[in-house]
Amino acid sequence: MQLRRATSADADVLSALSAACFTETFGHLYPPEDLRHFLHEAYSVAEWASLLSDEAYATWLLEVDGVAVGYATAGACALPHDDVQPGDGELKRLYVLREHHNGGWGSRLFDAAQAWLLRDGPRTLWIGVWSENLGAQRFYARHGFERVGDYDFVVGSTRDHEFILRRAAAVD
Repeated sequence: MQLRRATSADADVLSALSAACFTETFGHLYPPEDLRHFLHEAYSVAEWASLLSDEAYATWLLEVDGVAVGYATAGACALPHDDVQPGDGELKRLYVLREHHNGGWGSRLFDAAQAWLLRDGPRTLWIGVWSENLGAQRFYARHGFERVGDYDFVVGSTRDHEFILRRAAAVD
């Protein structure tokens, strides 16, 4: 396995991978038409090209023999919480295809994103996580994140109950 920073040339790969990861993880929750529309809007090649060209964001790819099997994206916090401040960072997405779970690769992706978010020093970090994704909640709790709020993540006619997690800036 190899972990590397994604570039604008990876927009096609990330579009396909992000749609596959989201569908594998959450696709059963949505009517097919709602899922198709969401994937087209959120994970299109154009969306990824825009994100990858924005210096305020960074994405890492996890590859096995040159084939992408996971990714993480980080950037400025955009979660709907009153305490979010300019300069706060957010782990936007972290996914590994199911067949590659439990190898420590999610932790490596998380570490890469966290290091990038903290590259200029301590700052508050945020994460949004599905209320029923208990494994992710345990993972983030081990890294010092605490639940501080809730919001709805909308996919078509479905509203998912999401938790907002935060870890305060650590000052040595």
